[in-house]
Amino acid sequence: MSNANLPHNHGQSTAQVWDKAPGEAAFEEAAILLRQLSDGGRLRLFWLLCHCEECVINLAALMGMSSPALSHHLRQLRSAGLIVSRRDGKEVYYKAADTPQVHLLHHLTEDLFSMGCPHPAEGGCQGQTGGQPSPGEGART
Repeated sequence: MSNANLPHNHGQSTAQVWDKAPGEAAFEEAAILLRQLSDGGRLRLFWLLCHCEECVINLAALMGMSSPALSHHLRQLRSAGLIVSRRDGKEVYYKAADTPQVHLLHHLTEDLFSMGCPHPAEGGCQGQTGGQPSPGEGART
C-alpha cells in the first residue's frame, strides 16, 4: 500500500509503481555516474577505455588533448569508479573498470551510437564478458 496520497485519481497505478522505486540515494548515485559522461570528450575517452588499455601519452595523442586536460578527465572518471589504472615503470595505463555499472554504461554508449565492439572475434572488449555483440550490433563502418 502506498504512503502517497495523490490529489488526482486517473485510474493508473502510479502510487504502486512509486512504492517500488529505489531510494533517493540510488538515484543520486546513478546521477553522479551519468554526470561523468555528460562531457563529450570524457564520453569518447570512456568509450575508448572500454575497448583498450592505454598509457596517458597515447591517450592524449588519440584524443587530441593536452596532458593536463586529459588528466582532468581521467581523474573524473577514476573518482567515479568508471576506470582503473596501473603503473608499469614510469608509465600509467588506464582501462575501464570491470563493474556492472561500467558494463551497463558501455552497452548504453554502444547502443546510442550504434558502435559495435571492434574486437568481437578476439573475445570481446576490455571489461566485458562474453564478447559477442548483441543483435543489430556490428563493426563501425
